[in-house]
Amino acid sequence: MKTLYFATHNAHKKEEIRNLFQSHPALSSRYGIGDLEDLGFSDPIPETAETLEGNAFQKAWHIHEKFGVDCFADDTGLEVEAIGNRPGVFSARYANMPAGFEQDGTVTEAALALPDPSFDQNIDRLLAHLKTGNRNARFRSVICLVLGQQAYYFEGIVKGSILNERQGTQGFGYDPVFRPEGFMKSFAQLSLSEKNAISHRGKAVEAMMDFLSAPLQPNCRP
Repeated sequence: MKTLYFATHNAHKKEEIRNLFQSHPALSSRYGIGDLEDLGFSDPIPETAETLEGNAFQKAWHIHEKFGVDCFADDTGLEVEAIGNRPGVFSARYANMPAGFEQDGTVTEAALALPDPSFDQNIDRLLAHLKTGNRNARFRSVICLVLGQQAYYFEGIVKGSILNERQGTQGFGYDPVFRPEGFMKSFAQLSLSEKNAISHRGKAVEAMMDFLSAPLQPNCRP
């Protein structure tokens, strides 16, 4: 059995990924999912690119180069129509962004150097900017899989809307205020299996698993 290492320190993401792989017995019999704890790695992973694709590659390639293992990483952004599809790649650092970010995407080195805010702080800022009007949004996830010296990319998108207030206690990040299209519940009110069946990360992982189940195909980007 080959081991693929998931380049993240996020326990919620690791649980989601393992749950998805275990739902595909044929694939999980061929690939085991390792994590950074298995590699004895607890340092921060670089995440300084300006796109989701760039961050996913940066994280996966960092672990690949350091340990010489096949691995993958994801990056996810919440894209809200009313604020120019932001916060996007800055979703985890949204509350640190300077005034004007919602209007023109202004980002400063000082804001990027701050410790990541809590997601409660990120959610508070988002709700403060969406008092009325358009609340359409989508989550987009990009996975970069590094096999040998080759990088492969997979994307997943789920559309929905931003709620007026938090609902539910499951999940993480923006889940309490994101209601997926066709549902009356927030992501934070869905079970893990329900969320995985429709989520952005679930779709990206499904695409990666389909790829791993088939003969290797050219699907790379420089």
